[in-house]
Amino acid sequence: MMQRTLISALAALENGPVKVQGWVDTVRDQKKVQFVVLRDETGALQLVNPRLEGRETISDTISTLAQGTMITVEGELKHDERVKLGGLEVKISSIKVESEADPETPIADDSSIDKRLDYRFLDLRTARNNTMFRAQTTFAHAMREYWYERDYIEVFSPKLMASASESKAELFKVDYFDRPAYLAQSPQFFKQMAQSAGFGKIFEIGPVFRADPSFTSRHATEFTGVDAEISWIDSHHDVMDMQEALMRTALAAVKERHGDAIKEHFDVDINVPETPFPRIPLLEAREIVQSRGHKFERNDLDMDPEGEREIARWAMEEHGSEFVFLTDYPMSIRPFYHMKHEDDPTLTKSYDLIWNGVEISTGAQREHRVDVLTEQIREKGMEPEELDFYIEFFRYGAPPHGGFGMGLARMMMLMLHQPNLREVTYLFRGPNRLQP
Repeated sequence: MMQRTLISALAALENGPVKVQGWVDTVRDQKKVQFVVLRDETGALQLVNPRLEGRETISDTISTLAQGTMITVEGELKHDERVKLGGLEVKISSIKVESEADPETPIADDSSIDKRLDYRFLDLRTARNNTMFRAQTTFAHAMREYWYERDYIEVFSPKLMASASESKAELFKVDYFDRPAYLAQSPQFFKQMAQSAGFGKIFEIGPVFRADPSFTSRHATEFTGVDAEISWIDSHHDVMDMQEALMRTALAAVKERHGDAIKEHFDVDINVPETPFPRIPLLEAREIVQSRGHKFERNDLDMDPEGEREIARWAMEEHGSEFVFLTDYPMSIRPFYHMKHEDDPTLTKSYDLIWNGVEISTGAQREHRVDVLTEQIREKGMEPEELDFYIEFFRYGAPPHGGFGMGLARMMMLMLHQPNLREVTYLFRGPNRLQP
């Protein structure tokens, strides 16, 4: 039995018999000849069928093909520079319909994003979306490879928890036998536990759940988190060093493998960043954007979305960088587990990473001293008893450590210059979407 050949592999073959399988994209049913554009997961191919005596069965089958119909074709491969689609075609010897498609396609190129998400399995059939998820595969693999080559341990933390890991307001509550449980909004506590366990350097790529009723372009209720934590650091700058090297490595891999396709389908050039990225204390960054005409409406000392875009423009103008670290956030707007500066306890050893004007990551050195950690929990208005299982991680010795968390979809959105997370998420979950 002849083995299937992927369309992307045909160019390397000599003229001769081949077997291809995929779905029908278009049919040109002419009087003397028929043309079918076949697509598979790797590309598109022109099939040709001369309307000659003895080929009526093939001709009749082609005349009934609807867009999306899945077919198996055996035929003769021929290299021909005159063929616009890849410079090759296959003359059909036999055709088998594996699965007929309804001729009334429910979505079109101009359908709304919500309509396309209703039929995501059809929306994803395009070469553009195929390229996007191949790039995501390379991006995630390159990050894993970076960590693996440097002796990091990969962990898979539980997603069912007995209590909050961040904000109680963002928890999804579920029934767990005879008691309540919560979907994990972060692997934060378990990343830190690995440091007390002596793992040294760890990472995780896994699901994260946030009960956040936001309808913005960059929020989701379930997303894929990219997290890392390392021991024996001197400050949050060690974490930044690792993260910027990680990003450079991953983007270089995407550029090498998919740069041309991304340029073709998204008109985006993948830029491999120079390191180090600019590092600006948050309060200084606020002064910079205010000097450039931005007015902050909030009084919480954070950076608002327009401020992020403005500091990104500054970073590009002054440093030629798509990336900029905002460092040393006030303790008043940071979690209890961020370490304070020794010389200014109002500030933390923390940062946000901004890429193309959008925050993609929060990182910090963590507080590892149990007495200080307990006091900072109280300062945030919580009772240490509520977090006793977490504090336990630090009672028997914990090294100085720190790490970060990022959202994979948000990075893909910014990499490909897409308007929202829904375009770059395989199956999006938001306040109003649980299907498909």
